[in-house]
Amino acid sequence: MLIRRLTLIAASLLGLWMLWVIVLPTPSSLPPSMPLASGSGSWRVAEHTVSTLQSFQLEARILGREDYYFDRGAKLSPTDLALGWGPMADPDVLRHISISQRNRWYFWRAEQLPIERRQIEIHSANMHLIPANPDVANTLAGLEEGQQIRLSGQLVRVEGDDGYNWVSSLSREDTGDGACELIWVEQLTVVH
Repeated sequence: MLIRRLTLIAASLLGLWMLWVIVLPTPSSLPPSMPLASGSGSWRVAEHTVSTLQSFQLEARILGREDYYFDRGAKLSPTDLALGWGPMADPDVLRHISISQRNRWYFWRAEQLPIERRQIEIHSANMHLIPANPDVANTLAGLEEGQQIRLSGQLVRVEGDDGYNWVSSLSREDTGDGACELIWVEQLTVVH
């Protein structure tokens, strides 16, 4: 009886280890989202069609980072960055603001606003990043809160073969549901 229990426990632990090591990706081990075919502003990535909406570039400070493993978008976009630019990249402003992320959303709060609310809204955003190549994937895996980065690529629409849709915002004036940018990141560098 004891041997049977020990065997069951060992098999369970081995199964969990295999799930963790083999099945569940980490941001640094995710294969880059490489296009399989391209043409007229769209390309295939696994079971998805990715379509360009418009070019995008930004230099910003990383306000927060959240990695995803289990949600529907994790295979394409393993990491969201909450980014701030202009007044939202200023450490004197940021020390008054608490930042958090969860479920593909970015949240901020401040007991007393260091700048106007609208300035916070239009100078910060949660961005879903799809690495376009191995260099971008490696850089993305090593990014940390507080770093200043420069990125460029395409704002995109993703359509899954199963009917799944994920579409980037095209405005920096919007807030709430649908206001995040979904970016096919072609270049990503740490400025400082």
